This record gives sequence, structure tokens and C-alpha cells, in this order.
Amino acid sequence: MADEEVDTMFQDAVDALRRGDKAHAKDVLTRLLKTDQNNATYWIWLSASVETTKERVYCLQTALKLDPENGTAKRGLVLLGALPPDENIQPFPLNRSRAWEEKLLLAHERPSEKGLRAAFASPLTRLAGVLVVGLIIVGVVVFGFLTPRTNVFRPSGVSYTAGPSPTFTLTPTFINASPQATSSHAGPTPLAALLGVSYTATPLYVNTPRSPLSQDIYNAAKTYYQQGNWDQFISAMNQVATAEPTSADVPYYIAEAYRFKGDCRSALEYYNNALKIDDKFAPAYLGLARASICIDPSKDPSALYALAIQYDPNYGNTYLDRANYNISQKNATLAFPDLIKASQLMPDSALVQLAYAQAYLLDGDNAKALAAAQKANSIDLTLLPSYLVLGQAYVANEQYQDAIKPLETYLIYKPEDGSAYAWLGQAYAETGEYKLAVDTLNKALALDPTQRQAYVYLGNSNLQLGNLDAAQTGFQNALKFYPDSFDAEIGLTQTFYKLGQFGNAYLQAETSMSKVTNDTQKALAIYWRAKSQVGRGSFGNALSDFQTLLSMPASDMTSQMRQDAQNQLSALLTPSLTPTIEPTNTRTPKPSGTGTPSLTETSTPEATNTP
Repeated sequence: MADEEVDTMFQDAVDALRRGDKAHAKDVLTRLLKTDQNNATYWIWLSASVETTKERVYCLQTALKLDPENGTAKRGLVLLGALPPDENIQPFPLNRSRAWEEKLLLAHERPSEKGLRAAFASPLTRLAGVLVVGLIIVGVVVFGFLTPRTNVFRPSGVSYTAGPSPTFTLTPTFINASPQATSSHAGPTPLAALLGVSYTATPLYVNTPRSPLSQDIYNAAKTYYQQGNWDQFISAMNQVATAEPTSADVPYYIAEAYRFKGDCRSALEYYNNALKIDDKFAPAYLGLARASICIDPSKDPSALYALAIQYDPNYGNTYLDRANYNISQKNATLAFPDLIKASQLMPDSALVQLAYAQAYLLDGDNAKALAAAQKANSIDLTLLPSYLVLGQAYVANEQYQDAIKPLETYLIYKPEDGSAYAWLGQAYAETGEYKLAVDTLNKALALDPTQRQAYVYLGNSNLQLGNLDAAQTGFQNALKFYPDSFDAEIGLTQTFYKLGQFGNAYLQAETSMSKVTNDTQKALAIYWRAKSQVGRGSFGNALSDFQTLLSMPASDMTSQMRQDAQNQLSALLTPSLTPTIEPTNTRTPKPSGTGTPSLTETSTPEATNTP
């Protein structure tokens, strides 16, 4: 670049600063520094064009390193508190009037306005401007009302508060979480767009001022990050690392990208590189914990969490991650103290509320779990896992209809999650949507055959639909996973009864009796054993069972069960009456505290007189 061109560019930057156009000045000075990064004058002028104090200090410190006797750089650093006061440093020359002096000038003492400023000083000009602006506003309003609007899907019963616009964040949200970029040409509409809101971004751990030599590359890296383009992001950040070899956050962010890619071993290397630069950089210890769990889920990261907290006790994400780790280990007791600390440091975090909901579900406090899940979802409507946990919390509180919509929303974006289909299938079954339940539960088991509770609900749904062979298969499969499951045993008892296999039904009811855990289940087993005895013609044993059942408290059974038992007993005691052996209606599953569904009786036909 010719000297004349350089001088012109520099003068352009100075003029831009005097006009208050910092962005243009910064752009020009950055280009000049790329041609001569050892020019202290450029660094000093650049300090006036950047926005933050940290960036100004960085620029002035760089200028002072290049020119240790530069008085302007020294004065700037003293004023910014980066250098102690020094009497040998001359103050800034006052070769122009102060702002307060200009305000005190009388009208005739002020310099005359020129150009656009003079035009806008005229009242007539200002009036014309107001009229033009008014016409523009009217046009926008009319256009807004007359233009057709595109419908936006919003889940029912949810109010929306749009959050701040998304900002660049390199802070992950969950242990082993990998942000996924949504393709612009395939797949579901992004959740933020679907809901008409923007997501709540997590702030950077530290907003390190970037060198002007790397700022453009860093800006490009931010775009790659938002796109989920990890390879390009890593490449760009490696260039930033070359320009800033003493910035610990750069290898840390590279490590995060490798972890998001699933390359946790490379992530470990870069987390350690960050610690070589700054062995007290807390996020790197947290990153090591996350990567260690990624490589070996049985790894205990407690020591790494402790180091992260030691070097930064106010870093809320460490407490949150440790709580999530303990939740994954089914230890809510250890999770709660960390969640209390995380909520103090991050009071408006949807992730903290989400973890609270999971911990409360684990602890069996379903009401608090639902409240926390609702709060997490209201804070950040784009936090996808909150829809899953919200659905689970609704199911745990037996609010099955409410559970359907959040679970359906979650599965739009996670169609490979077998456990979510199992929860949704349970909700369908509980609301009487048995055909939907069968389809959904079959999909759940195809994706994940270990969803044990799904077999019980699948068996019951098929039983309700009259698909008796499928019901038998479902309950028998459930017993392979739940050998002590009362629900599967009593469901199989009902299936045999409806198939007319009364001997098998009786034997199955006997097995059910050995697995009861409360009086309600005991009453149910006695009831079906008695009915099976009637079916196989063992009236004496049936009479004894019905009498035992009716001696139990009414609260141990449904009113329909009790009424049917009284009718059956009356028929057995009256020689002219024969107890009915017509198949009775089956029952609707209810989740127990351990996640295993149990069954409650619905209507049963009364005994009928026979000639």
C-alpha cells in the first residue's frame, strides 16, 4: 500500500472519529494495522474507536509496548485505571473548548451552522420533516393491517413473552449436550420460529477483548458457531489462537466445539491447552469434567468440579453441571444443595429450573417438579428438553391431557427418542386414546425395547381395543422386564379371563396375589380370582373370595368392583341365580411412584337372573 494511500486512510479514520462514526474509524484502523501492526499511533486511535473499557486498555497497552515513552498511551491507561498515577506524565492538552463552555455561549457568539445542520436549524424544515415522518408511519400501519399474516403455531394454554435477540454464546447447556443446527432446507421448523420467540442465550464466561488482527476472524467464527459448523469454527478459532497465544479462552472454545462434535478426546487436549495458559481458568476444569463423562460415563468428575469451584466459586454452571451429574446418578439429595447455589448465581436460568424439575421427579415430589418444569418452559420457550420434562411432570401428577401437547412438541425435534414416545403413549392410554396409544407405544419399543413400562400400557391398550392376543404378548413381555410387576400380572389375568381361559386366569390371579404391595392391589387380585373361580365352576371358592373382598374397607376398591362383588355373592347364595361369567370391562393404568403403572377398576356388569 502506497504511503499516500495510507495517509489518506488514516486521515479518513481520524475524520470519522471526529464525526462520532466509531464503526467506520475502527474498520479503517483495523485495515491499517493489518499492514503495520507495530504502529503505536494506529493503536492509540483505535482505542478511541472501540466500545468497551477492556478493548481500550488492550489497545493502549499494545501501543505502550511498541512505544514505552508514549505519553498519550500512558495518560489513557492512567485515566482507565490500568496504570497508577504518575506526576511525570503530562496531562492532555486543552486546545479546545469544553462541552460545558460551548453550552454557555450566547447565540451570536456561537459559530454559524453549515450544511445539513443549518438546514435542520430552520423551523420550516423541521416541520416538513415531521409531516414526512407522519406519512411514513401511516403507510406502515395501513400496510400492516391490510397485508395477510402467516399463521404461527402456538401450543394451547401457553403465553409468550419474547426474549432478547439471540447472542453469540459458547457456553454449553447440559452435561454432554450438543447444540444442533437446524437445516434451512429440511427437517422441522426451528422451535424459536415455530413459537414466534427468540431463545434465551447463555452469556460468555469471559468476554476477552480481541486483537484487531483477529477480530474479523473471530466474527466469522461466531457465524460458524451459530450455524453449528464446528469444523469451520475450529479452523477460524485456531487462527485467532495464532494471533492471541496467551488467551486461555480460545483453546477452551475450540475444546467446546470438539465436544459438540462428539470428539471428546480432542476436547480434552484443548481444555488442557487452556490450562497450560492459565491454570486457574475455571471453565476448563468444568470442560474436562464434561469431556471425561463423555468418554467414560462411569468416570467420577467430582475432583474436577471441585477445582472449577475453587478457582471461581461464583461460576454457576459448575454447580448446575454437578447437580445434573448427581441427578444422572439418581441422587437427588446431593443435587439439591448445588441447585440452591446455582439458582442464587443464575436466578433467571431456565436450565436451573429444568434441573430442579428432574431432581423433584427423582425425589417423588411431583407437585414441585411440575412447578419447576412450568417455570423452566416459561423462562425459555425454545429450551427443548423442558417440553419433555414438562410432559413427564404432568404424567406424574396424573394430568395426562396436559402432558400430550408438550410431549408432541418435543418429538417433532427428537423423533428418535424412544422414552419420549413411551411417555406420550402412556398419556394417550390414560385419556382413552387407545389406538393412538398402541401406535405410539409400538414406535417407542421399536426405538428402545428397554422401555419396560411401555409393555404394560401396550398390553392394557390392546386389551381395551379387544386385541387379546396382542394384549397377552404385551403383558408377557412386560413380565420379562418386570418379573415382580403386579400390573402386568393382573393385566394378564384379565386377558385370560376375556379369552375364556378361566383356569389360566385363576392361576395368574394366584400369582398376582404373591406380588401385591398394598390393600388396593390385594382387593383387585381377590376380585379377579373370585371371578375366575366362577368361570371355572368353583363356586365355593368364589363365594369365599367375594365374602373376603366385601369384608375389606370400601376405600380399597372402586364402587363398581364392590357392587359387582355384592351381585355375584347374591347370585351364589341364591339357588335360582347363577353368577355371570361374562367378560367384564378392564381397567385404566395409573403410574405408581416408581414409574411402574398400576391399574384401577372401571365399570363391571351386574349378575343377571337365569331361568
